[in-house]
Amino acid sequence: MARFHRRTCIILLLFILFICSMMMALKTLRPDTAGFGDPFGLGLLPELQQRTTLLGNKHSPLTAANGDSVTHTNHLHSIALNSIKTSMASVRKMEEELPSPNYNFHVFYYSWFGNPQYDGKYIHWNHPLVPHWDSKIANNYPKGRHNPPDEIASSFYPELGTYSSKDPSVIEAHMQQMRSASVGVIALSWYPPGMADENGEPAEDLVPLIMDNAHKYNLKVTFHIEPYKDRDDRSMYSNVKYIVDKYGGHPAFYRHKTSTGRTLPMFYVYDSYVTIPEIWANLLTVSGSQSIRNTPYDGLFIALLVEEKHKHEIHRSGFDGIYTYFATNGFSYGSSHHNWPSLKAFCDSSNLMFIPSVGPGYIDTSIRPWNNHNTRNRVNGKYYETAFSAALLVRPEIISITSFNEWHEGTQIEKAVPKKTGQVTYLDYKPHKPTMYLELTRKWSEKYSKEKEQWLM
Repeated sequence: MARFHRRTCIILLLFILFICSMMMALKTLRPDTAGFGDPFGLGLLPELQQRTTLLGNKHSPLTAANGDSVTHTNHLHSIALNSIKTSMASVRKMEEELPSPNYNFHVFYYSWFGNPQYDGKYIHWNHPLVPHWDSKIANNYPKGRHNPPDEIASSFYPELGTYSSKDPSVIEAHMQQMRSASVGVIALSWYPPGMADENGEPAEDLVPLIMDNAHKYNLKVTFHIEPYKDRDDRSMYSNVKYIVDKYGGHPAFYRHKTSTGRTLPMFYVYDSYVTIPEIWANLLTVSGSQSIRNTPYDGLFIALLVEEKHKHEIHRSGFDGIYTYFATNGFSYGSSHHNWPSLKAFCDSSNLMFIPSVGPGYIDTSIRPWNNHNTRNRVNGKYYETAFSAALLVRPEIISITSFNEWHEGTQIEKAVPKKTGQVTYLDYKPHKPTMYLELTRKWSEKYSKEKEQWLM
């Protein structure tokens, strides 16, 4: 019996020695920094993997091998949670750093640009040179069209290059820029489905993507209806119905609360003066044959004023307000800053909204080489600030900005960069940064909000 016990003990001892040998052999095959309980798939999280590696290097191999596996695993879970919390915090921080959107600041936006990558060709960047209506003058200026990407139809060059308005990354960048400028409403240039300006392509199918991205940045979208062929009271009723039916339920669809407490969509109507007041009255007065008033498609319709006489025509037409659009102080009666007080007084007495349009400057000689007398130098931002000062003096309910990206007319506040190619040297915002006009817009948005609080007291 004693012999049997000795034999059993020897067998058990040999088995234990075998197990220990196997464990030591396996240990030599593992990396020194590996500890028991390392989570599978750590390599799928590069940031977490890097932080874990750095953590492991702080301890000796012996400590790593002999540490409590449960404690180590819990520690890794803690690192993962902290990493996620850090990412979430950075997103929240970015949101906090962006100023609040000011829904009383509306900026005109154009989605008519295209390039070969997204559109198969350049659109608008290659805009033709517009000849002067007087053939004698026209003969003194060059003809033809621009040749992107180096030679484009603009006196400035965009930081994003010759982008396509269809590019989702461009749309997102634009929304972020607008939000950084504390703008709240995008006045989107709009043509009915299948229609476009003479140098563009139909872009109505971009509206859902623009609105989705606008909502992401808490921006709203209103529609700037362009003067398409045969626009009249009937087609406009159809347009408004289409827009409200298709986009009225979208959270980014802009509605304005009026002084009477009604909340209505707003429509800017470009070149409204081309159509006679009697036609507009059919649509915009209660007694009109195509009246949109007191229907589900009622709204605030804002007419473009160029000449002084337009104010009376606008009133007769049944419009709800006027805007001035042009960023050229002195170019027209409406765009001349010194006329804004009298226009505001007229609007107040006629129960109309007055929406002055401010802009950073104007230069369209890249497409109208004969029009240099209407160029307005930016003067390192002073021109823009002068326009804002003039607008605030009349205490408007809304200020419109011409423009976010009308590159042809040099009114853009979008980021522009210095560039020189061949014989072309583009204008830029130096000595300031590409964000200069976004920053100035934010400054005046905040100033407007503070002053408006005083107006209402």
